[in-house]
Amino acid sequence: MINKRRKFIKHLGAATALTPLAPFPLYLFGQQKIHRPLNVHLFSKHLHFLNVKEAAQISAELGFDGLDLTVRPKGHVLPENVETDLPKAVEDIKAVGAVCELITTAIGDVANDHDIKTIKMAAKLGIKFYRSNWFEYLDGKSMQKSMAFFQQRIKELGEVNKQYNIIGCYQNHAGTKIGASFWEVEQLLKAADLDYFGTQYDIRHAMVDSGLSWRNGLRLLHRSIKTIVLKDFKWGKVDGQWKVVNVPIGEGMVDFNGYFKLLKGYGLNPPTSLHLEYPLGGAEKGRNKITVDKKVVFDAIKKDLNAIQKFWEEA
Repeated sequence: MINKRRKFIKHLGAATALTPLAPFPLYLFGQQKIHRPLNVHLFSKHLHFLNVKEAAQISAELGFDGLDLTVRPKGHVLPENVETDLPKAVEDIKAVGAVCELITTAIGDVANDHDIKTIKMAAKLGIKFYRSNWFEYLDGKSMQKSMAFFQQRIKELGEVNKQYNIIGCYQNHAGTKIGASFWEVEQLLKAADLDYFGTQYDIRHAMVDSGLSWRNGLRLLHRSIKTIVLKDFKWGKVDGQWKVVNVPIGEGMVDFNGYFKLLKGYGLNPPTSLHLEYPLGGAEKGRNKITVDKKVVFDAIKKDLNAIQKFWEEA
């Protein structure tokens, strides 16, 4: 199997065969030993220039536990084809010894037939978590009324999730959509059964939106965290204007050491999705055709994974 993987990576342009990192001991604030590294999945958006089978093979070779599979419009699996294509995708992922525990979706309404079919099929295939769509404040409605409207949406989705034994996650995301601030996420989940609908916590977006108060956000939301997203950023001037600039892990402003210490302190070691949003020839945007050699993308992915595991080990 290893030789097959090496031949595959060589065929795609990677320089060397890469193997998964070995487990190492971790500590919970010097009290409780944790012997597990982070369970890291690669966001398949960044490998849209490969089919699912190729993406699974590469992610396994680079050392990931599995794929966070895009099951949404323009994703690896389209919602309208979920009943036929998702089983095949999961089979392809498992065939290389990886897992598919996470999917990223556009799910947002129990009245949407594609959403219900995606939940049912994902649960049937043993997928544990899905990230939902984001919600926008309603035109002509107060922010409070908009929040109440979408609280009900989340509650209803949680009820369906409970029926099929799968967990939905809402990602905090800097900007103007619902869930930019940690207080919005907390309010959105007020009526939800947190066993079946929680948070996909994104430290990059938390720090962009809340700056120095991100620790308060983690404190507020840690009980609802089901999965996490890792990526990095810094503020920089672009064409004379201050903007968020996405960078590789460890080269920006995200305090991974402090963040990981707090996660351990809360007893959290959640399934993790690695995102790469800095320039990679279009791979960062989920393009089907990229303008750089595949090796550039693979090397960047491996570099970020190594940085993550090092930060986690040292925290």
